Amino acid sequence: MASQHRLDMQGISIEFPGVKALTDVDFTLESGTIHALIGANGAGKSTLMKILAGAYDTHTGQVLLDGQPVEIRSPRASKQLGIEIVYQEVDTALIPYLSIAENIMLDVLVNNMGGRQWVNWPELHRSARKVLERIGVRLDTRVLVQELTLAQKQMVLIARALAGDARFLILDEPTAPLSNTETEELFRLMRDLAHNHGVGVVFISHRLPELFEVCELITVMRDGRRVAHHGIADVSKKQIIELMLGHRFDETYPKRQVELGDTLLETRGLTAADGAVTDVNLTVRAGEIVGIAGLVGAGKTELCKTLFGAIEIKSGEIWLKGRPLRITSPHSAVTQGLALVPEERRKEGVLVDEPVYVNLSAASLSKYCGPFDMINQRAEREAARKAIKDLGVKTPSENQVLAYLSGGNQQKVAVGKWLISKAEVYIFDEPTKGVDVGAKQEIFELIGALAKQGKGILYASCEFAEILGITDRAYVMYDHTIAKELETAQTTEEELLFFSTGGK
Repeated sequence: MASQHRLDMQGISIEFPGVKALTDVDFTLESGTIHALIGANGAGKSTLMKILAGAYDTHTGQVLLDGQPVEIRSPRASKQLGIEIVYQEVDTALIPYLSIAENIMLDVLVNNMGGRQWVNWPELHRSARKVLERIGVRLDTRVLVQELTLAQKQMVLIARALAGDARFLILDEPTAPLSNTETEELFRLMRDLAHNHGVGVVFISHRLPELFEVCELITVMRDGRRVAHHGIADVSKKQIIELMLGHRFDETYPKRQVELGDTLLETRGLTAADGAVTDVNLTVRAGEIVGIAGLVGAGKTELCKTLFGAIEIKSGEIWLKGRPLRITSPHSAVTQGLALVPEERRKEGVLVDEPVYVNLSAASLSKYCGPFDMINQRAEREAARKAIKDLGVKTPSENQVLAYLSGGNQQKVAVGKWLISKAEVYIFDEPTKGVDVGAKQEIFELIGALAKQGKGILYASCEFAEILGITDRAYVMYDHTIAKELETAQTTEEELLFFSTGGK
């Protein structure tokens, strides 16, 4: 049996420009336990774990390991104590032009370079394959990370964390890009690490059923403070949600009584290059919310990107308001009235290192350009402040760098830039991924408001409850084509799952 260890974070506080992110937070993690850490977007849970991982060095308070004070002011110090973290932002944590093996064994490579040793490449690949086998993943370790799917990148990150001698493992939204099968495999791995190898696991997730399935303890945060700590068997899902939000909550979808207009968007035999999408026929009417349902890998994201010009169209047609469109790039899609909120928002949907106002105006800069194409920053900032108020974005000002906002607020900005652009059709690809229940409901209301304005909405998601709750009709995708069209009010999650797994 592995030796027992205990981490105690006591009185942890930290401030960023204009924001008190954490105030006097206590958190304890013990060997052999799976500990849920939950809170609304902006509650401080990821910030707390980043302190434990050594990403921030300006915090106050203390950290104890087995009762002895330790200094964690750098990622290296954290790793030396056996603390490993798998961050939510998958693409920023991996090096795309390196192989799977190099990414998994990155710490080994860095240490070898420091000692000016030659790299034993065959041994490096063998070690990487051994770690992948441990987590039940089969990948060619010679493949570059940039060629992987989002789910595969997530598993590479987990493998990297386990390549060291981890005493404590922090998983920040690890299941967001995973299929049901991959999620179950991750849960098997978590239980094995905790119960058979004595690893203390922190599991951050907005999917409450997952927490109840795999965790033993739960800590709830709100507004930068710890508000509750329980055995997970001692609380209900409703109690946890109310602790997160600080008030009673009933998850509802926008109540809409919209008279649908004429056909707004139509595709005819739409086929993308390299088989990304095959022979897709769909329609969206003005004021209608149409679901694109399917499991991970079914082709939902590829369809969204094909419509938006990010994947080359091989054959077929796209029509808007009765006229054919010639979409050759995202720029041409925007100029012809389409908008896309992508699944990987930090990589493709926002400019994380730019201020909020720059992000909000990014899709409609021409509105703020005067003579000689000079940007009228006063008008740009005024429009940004109005959008921030209308969207309920939590930020000190429009000048705040977007990277410092929570995931839910970043998502609101990713949506908000299109509201200023006045698009006709809005394509949402997994818009609630990594978003808490409160921000999720605000996004539902925002989408409902767009539909009331007569906009056409495509809502792609593997969350079948959301498809049933918010859409009028749904197309189910399987193997990169549409397998079935269903009236949402007349179907069930079971039927969606049946067709999304190849049922006929």
